[in-house]
Amino acid sequence: MSHSTVPRNTAEAQTSAKSPVASGDDTTGSRSRARSGFRARSRSRDGKDPGKLNLRLRFKRDRTLLLMVLPAVLLLLVFNYIPILGNVVAFQDYDPYLSENGFIAIFQSPWVGFEQFERIFADSAFWHAVQNTFVLFFLQLVLFFPVPILLALLINSVVRPRVRAIAQAVMYLPHFFSWVLVVTVFMQIFGGAGIIAQTLRQHGYDGLDLMTNPEIFKYLVTVEMIWKDAGWGIIVFLAALSSVSGDLYEAAAMDGAGRWRRMWHITLPALRPVIALLLVLRVGDALTVGFEQLLLQRQAVGVNASDVLDTYVWWNGIRNQDFSYAAAAGLIKGVVGLALVLTANKVAHLMGEQGVYKK
Repeated sequence: MSHSTVPRNTAEAQTSAKSPVASGDDTTGSRSRARSGFRARSRSRDGKDPGKLNLRLRFKRDRTLLLMVLPAVLLLLVFNYIPILGNVVAFQDYDPYLSENGFIAIFQSPWVGFEQFERIFADSAFWHAVQNTFVLFFLQLVLFFPVPILLALLINSVVRPRVRAIAQAVMYLPHFFSWVLVVTVFMQIFGGAGIIAQTLRQHGYDGLDLMTNPEIFKYLVTVEMIWKDAGWGIIVFLAALSSVSGDLYEAAAMDGAGRWRRMWHITLPALRPVIALLLVLRVGDALTVGFEQLLLQRQAVGVNASDVLDTYVWWNGIRNQDFSYAAAAGLIKGVVGLALVLTANKVAHLMGEQGVYKK
């Protein structure tokens, strides 16, 4: 055997033994690079990624999840999206008695174009309702919106879990009360025959009746909403706070940060995305300030203090049976609400937050 075919030492033998494996690895890498290059060229030619699943395969993969969400989608279609088609009566002089079927009466009602909108814009009561709506919205935004955040921070600072759970349950309980019960409770406390008024009379003072005072009605409505729904907002913010790592607080404490600095630099930045999202949703819901709550107290304080867009639409559409006029007012409210959502979401994007949807 010649010296050219025999390895000169053990290291050379090991190198010779490893060479086929290395060659195989190089071949595999070449194939992988070639496949990647072909995929990139395919994507550049037709604009599609061959690695993505087509619609049929994605449906087969996610069919269980789609079946689970199907009932909710059907509810949205039946009660939220299909009724949008009924807004066509805003451009008609709709009369449900033209046919035994109210749906068929839509096709038999005469078309009047923008006549209903002209009536609305010329009605001073409509503009008064719009004014009351925005006043209540700004009051609730300033006085009500920060309350769940502050309560969530307060509960989150409680060390004992049992005390925290009890406090959260007590604050959350009024959310399950109906507005009838809430208004009744406030009537028994702040009404003319309430506990405060009776106590004042027993001590020789004049009685107190806040429930029938139109001047403070907007503040009273805001306090009622805070008492009823502040506990509901706490849950969302506590869920956001639970995702904050405790190591951040420990590291900040070791660096000398006090409680307020830890709250300002750790807690509030963790809540910022949730605050931005809820603020966008609240702005979009600006024209809905509580129909049932205001309707229950309409007679006590009068129309001038309690009439908002929702009660205005109800009064004209249900009580006066002017359905086309009420539909036009409701359509205006929906368009303005959509514009407010898009504007607030754009502001959230400019602030670096995601908002309701991404850019």
